Amino acid sequence: MPISALGSSLSQRRPRGFTLIEVMVVLAVIAIGVAVASFALRDPAETRLERDAQRLAALLEMARAESRVTGIAARWMPVPANELGVPFRFVGLRAGSRLPERWLDAEVRAQVVGAGSVLLGPEAILPPQRIVLSLEQQRLEVSSNGLASFAVLPLQALP
Repeated sequence: MPISALGSSLSQRRPRGFTLIEVMVVLAVIAIGVAVASFALRDPAETRLERDAQRLAALLEMARAESRVTGIAARWMPVPANELGVPFRFVGLRAGSRLPERWLDAEVRAQVVGAGSVLLGPEAILPPQRIVLSLEQQRLEVSSNGLASFAVLPLQALP
């Protein structure tokens, strides 16, 4: 039978709970985790704008391919908000081509840099072209150097 004497390990009670240092370390780790997560989260407007920009790049490439196949000159142009009720349109494609004429987010705005429209073909080599899309405070660029496909890029400083 064990004997407990004063000072032996059996008679000492273990402290319960956490020390102040342990609690502060845990709170610091949680704060760092929250900070990293908040920086990783994207702005909803940026996500919506990027989705529309990717879609526009794909639509432009589809129209460009159709223009080259049919040999018919085609253009994409943004339409002022008060005209026709559509934000953009494809001009010159066959009547059977039913490409969308609305943004996924109705608040997206587009501006062709240096021109009123984007030339899509039928030539294989086109001039460099840029479209600036904006939504709230966010801005993106959909552009092509004339040879490569249209791609979404962060907005560069305008000349």
